[in-house]
Amino acid sequence: MKQAYGFFEISTVTAAVAAIDIMCKTADVQLVTWEKKLGGRLVTVIIRGEVSGVTQAIESAAKAGIRHPASYVVIPNPHEEILRIINSSNNKVC
Repeated sequence: MKQAYGFFEISTVTAAVAAIDIMCKTADVQLVTWEKKLGGRLVTVIIRGEVSGVTQAIESAAKAGIRHPASYVVIPNPHEEILRIINSSNNKVC
């Protein structure tokens, strides 16, 4: 079965960690990677799982997190070029 990927950008590392905790507790999703930019002032979190789980996790973090996200999106069945970009991350978790 194809996976969906969720992308979640938020300011500060602390807010990103809180969002990751919410996402992983809300649904059956896996943290793929996170990228810290601008010295950690902007963090992009990438998760994966089934479409419904990723959607639920992203929406829950957007609503219940300690900061509002800068942006977020769920991509069901992403193109192989998107996966290539994700797999080239230096911070890949799984």
